[in-house]
Amino acid sequence: MTQGEFFTEFSRMTSMLNAFAYNLTKNSEDAKDLYQETAFRAMTNRDKFRPGTNLKAWLFTIMKNIFINNYRKKVKANTIMDNTDNLYYINSGAETVENDADSNILIKELTGMIEVLDDSTRIPFLMHYQGFKYQEIADHLSLPLGTVKSRIFFARKDLKSQISRQYGKLREA
Repeated sequence: MTQGEFFTEFSRMTSMLNAFAYNLTKNSEDAKDLYQETAFRAMTNRDKFRPGTNLKAWLFTIMKNIFINNYRKKVKANTIMDNTDNLYYINSGAETVENDADSNILIKELTGMIEVLDDSTRIPFLMHYQGFKYQEIADHLSLPLGTVKSRIFFARKDLKSQISRQYGKLREA
């Protein structure tokens, strides 16, 4: 297979390779990196491809192996190796204590703000917060779906207004 034929066949498989990369990584940026690394390795090792065999399978195998190797590197990077005599580094972190006072106060304040809401908006909002889907809330409260969505929207808007009054102007995200 000539270099031109190889490049032509490779470019025909670009969309499949990108889709496979995204399927492996579940992240578009990581998928782009994986595709780029696969393309680089395929081009540099083009001479190792045997004509008459399945190019698609060869490329997918390269991509899968790169993904597995990168995954193993990430797992090893999160492993702490302590070679000190008494395992000083591993044991030194055991004495830290977290202070949740700030977050507990904020949760209490937020809960108070939610309690101030009118029942017509508070109940659908809390149900949505607890994980109920819009349709489940509508069925449970015997309301139209649009009404439920509106009430949750207005609850969020009221909470944002209360937070803004208490803590000042919020940055728009």
